[in-house]
Amino acid sequence: MKKAFITGITGQDGSYLAEFLLEKGYEVHGLIRRSSSFNTDRIDHLYKDFHDPEARMYLHYGDLSVSAHLINLLSDIKPDEVYHLGAQSHVRVSFDMPEYTGDVTGLGTLRLLEAIRKTGIGARFYQASSSEMFGAAPPPQSEETKFEPQSPYAAAKVYSYYVIRNYRKAYNIYACNGILFNHESPRRGETFVTRKITRAATRIKLGLQDKLYLGNLEAKRDWGFAGDYVAAMWMMLQQDEPDDYVVATGETHSVREFAEKVFQKLDLDYKEYVDIDERYFRPTEVDILLGDSTKAREKLGWEPKVGFDELIDMMIDADMEHARKEKTLVDAGYKNVRNSIR
Repeated sequence: MKKAFITGITGQDGSYLAEFLLEKGYEVHGLIRRSSSFNTDRIDHLYKDFHDPEARMYLHYGDLSVSAHLINLLSDIKPDEVYHLGAQSHVRVSFDMPEYTGDVTGLGTLRLLEAIRKTGIGARFYQASSSEMFGAAPPPQSEETKFEPQSPYAAAKVYSYYVIRNYRKAYNIYACNGILFNHESPRRGETFVTRKITRAATRIKLGLQDKLYLGNLEAKRDWGFAGDYVAAMWMMLQQDEPDDYVVATGETHSVREFAEKVFQKLDLDYKEYVDIDERYFRPTEVDILLGDSTKAREKLGWEPKVGFDELIDMMIDADMEHARKEKTLVDAGYKNVRNSIR
């Protein structure tokens, strides 16, 4: 039985990847941060008590800023594959917390690589790179496109990208960069623009919310389904030689178009409910991201399965269910129930 170690297992991608690997028969270990409240909602359906003989997913407390603990964990677990998804991954927040973002998102990768090198476990390593690294570079963006990062988050990811390539060459570590373009799902965090839109629109439909405040409506992104993208992560680590790959749909849509479609599918006019709040604008904006994933399609055999409209439908359906549960409680006289609905 192969073993995989996932940082960021409680996030959107981590939860889909854990599902994917468990279905393939892996034993899965995940890194989670200690918190006074449970933050495992996305993977609760996968969890079995470690006393259960059928348990194949195990969670370990730790932090990407503590290198000694990472070394100890990898030494004890001895995973065959390490998937590094953990990060401070919100672009706008990275302007407010640049030092923290650089430490966790950038140096966290270095600490894991050093843990692999020092333990000598020989694990294959996947690094979650980001299309944000391309920043102001003209589209379409491929593996040959020059990086022009426009945020502390993107700059930290560029650092991680190059340290992966350095350790691959210097220490012969099997390490890959997956340059994933935007990927969404019903499990996307509510502060990310796509989920913010679907969550708000369904609440507005049921009379639970009046307005939705957004930033730059003209920004264009290449949006795919997170469940499709985790398959590409796994495919990269099954190749004979490590390499770097762009993963994208090859389509781009604006935030305005996303919002318009969501509200339209709910028989609403987005113009009546969406207002602009300049606090959501970035100090330096990324105008358009459009990925060229020819290499991944040809070498890995990867193709996206979920289209743009299907993705929107999936997210609306899930958030409408949340909104209905919330409305039931509100109608029954309960207050402040939004964050308790999962």
